[in-house]
Amino acid sequence: MEQKMFCYQCQETAGCRGCTMVGVCGKQPDVAAMQDLLVYVSRGISAVTTALRGEGKNVSREINHLITLNLFITITNANFDKESIEARIRTTLEEKAKLLTQLSTTQGLPEAALWNGSGDWEEKAKTVGVLSTENEDIRSLRELITYGLKGLSAYSKHANVLLQDDEEVDAFLQRALAATVDDSLTVDDLVALTLETGKHGVAGMAMLDKANTSTYGNPEITKVNIGVGKNPGILVSGHDLRDLEMLLEQTQGNGVDVYTHSEMLPAHYYPAFKKYPNFVGNYGNAWWKQKEEFESFNGPILMTTNCIVPPKDSYKDRVYTTGAAGYPGCKHIPGEIGERKDFSAIIEHAKKCAPPTEIETGEIVGGFAHAQVLALADKVVEAVKSGAIRKFVVMAGCDGRAKSRDYYTEFAKALPQDTVILTAGCAKYKYNKLPLGDIGGIPRVLDAGQCNDSYSLAVIALKLKEVFGLEDINDLPIIYNIAWYEQKAVIVLLSLLYLGVKNIHLGPTLPAFLSPNVAKVLVDNFGIAGIGSVEDDMKLFFGENA
Repeated sequence: MEQKMFCYQCQETAGCRGCTMVGVCGKQPDVAAMQDLLVYVSRGISAVTTALRGEGKNVSREINHLITLNLFITITNANFDKESIEARIRTTLEEKAKLLTQLSTTQGLPEAALWNGSGDWEEKAKTVGVLSTENEDIRSLRELITYGLKGLSAYSKHANVLLQDDEEVDAFLQRALAATVDDSLTVDDLVALTLETGKHGVAGMAMLDKANTSTYGNPEITKVNIGVGKNPGILVSGHDLRDLEMLLEQTQGNGVDVYTHSEMLPAHYYPAFKKYPNFVGNYGNAWWKQKEEFESFNGPILMTTNCIVPPKDSYKDRVYTTGAAGYPGCKHIPGEIGERKDFSAIIEHAKKCAPPTEIETGEIVGGFAHAQVLALADKVVEAVKSGAIRKFVVMAGCDGRAKSRDYYTEFAKALPQDTVILTAGCAKYKYNKLPLGDIGGIPRVLDAGQCNDSYSLAVIALKLKEVFGLEDINDLPIIYNIAWYEQKAVIVLLSLLYLGVKNIHLGPTLPAFLSPNVAKVLVDNFGIAGIGSVEDDMKLFFGENA
């Protein structure tokens, strides 16, 4: 049977090989084709901007933001709206045409930089997708870099909306993206570029951390309500804190409560959001449970970024998108960087809805980003020195619907009582409601925040390395057992590799886009490994007496 598409950028890709008929995420072949084409034209305009910089010419912030948003739109579960993706392609082609006139010569530019949008776009997409690179190892490295850049684009976009930019990060993102259509680059060249992507991943995460903390304050230890109030509510999912802030400002005094969902949970940890009396709590769990939880929430849902599951008809009319997110038939709330978005439509919708149906009660604790953990450094160091804490276990990353991910719940339950979990991302929903207790007042699950906040885990590790006077970060009592799902996890992985972290375990499966030879490079040089059974991994990490 002839395949209708090819995509293998997420962990749940069909058969751990690739989605060929329809995406496991729900992405249809025509949408997959337009996403491939959007990446292609983004590579083309990036080749032009890189050439312009090579001639000493400036590239505007608006062009940087255009390319960043293009990549963000193609992240798994972000945008299923073919028309909006086609509009991005048209805009990119128009801007590229203008930039080409600024170059002294177009000699040496790749075909992607010169294509003017002529011909049948779906036919063109067939020639520029993932499989257009015939050499398996070159293809694997090009996609590994591209997916890392998609993750970096997400971090950059979130910082950009808080008016933070890093020209060096933008220039690298575009140079690296252009390099993925440079046929002169060898495997060795691309391996080096992969590690360089990790370097700029650290810079991108640092930029976002600065943007978030300078705007909203340093996250602090916070108890978050997981029950419900009596008012109608709006549920905010995704990752964009600026969208949440604007919504909270516009809902004051009108009888509508605001709740976070999935990756928005860590918003409660920031001091700036605690001033809003209608910011009630967190509703539900990780992204993949939204079909049931959006149904029972009763009110409208605002999707600010990726993590959309194709909605059921019963609540589809209550789903609104904004920013990079999009779904056909769902209302989209526009607004560019620096603009105040108008959320009046979703607020008026909420007023007509019943309050949320309660699905659980109680509280969960989070807010252990780097500033908070370092404030407790003396207590943490003493616990390590005394033996009260034997090891830290980094269980950051993503959750997903695959049954194999129950491994992470069972792994957390099986951990020795003298271990502490460091987490960020929605992977925490596999264990953050378990009664794991504390060690001398230090909770055994330290939640640093969103996947976007994985930078905190690196800062904590580097600080502990300094405190203990160690030469090598791998001498710390830290185990890395990370769940991955999409492209933000890829940039986190590359960033950790750049920082020198070795022996990272990645699951529930290794990425399908790693060719055997590329996987061998990661195994041989960095000790990358998969997961086994909980029992076997306990013995591996803690010995026979675990």
